[in-house]
Amino acid sequence: MKGMFSAAMARGSQAGRDTGRYLATTLRLMVGVPDYETYLEHMRRNHPDQTPMDYSAFFRERQQARYGGRGRIGCC
Repeated sequence: MKGMFSAAMARGSQAGRDTGRYLATTLRLMVGVPDYETYLEHMRRNHPDQTPMDYSAFFRERQQARYGGRGRIGCC
């Protein structure tokens, strides 16, 4: 009985972590923060021969793509 309870708790704990990751990713995308882990997974699957950008380069590239070549973010 104790083993069954522990297995059920482990499954529930994993489901909670998965849900938490999903929510965090969704919230980041909603506010425009790029998801580096998704980028890394994409690079592993689709471009295994290329070296992925480090986080700083990835973030700068995503900011540039989102806001364009403007020196300042915003209108003023």
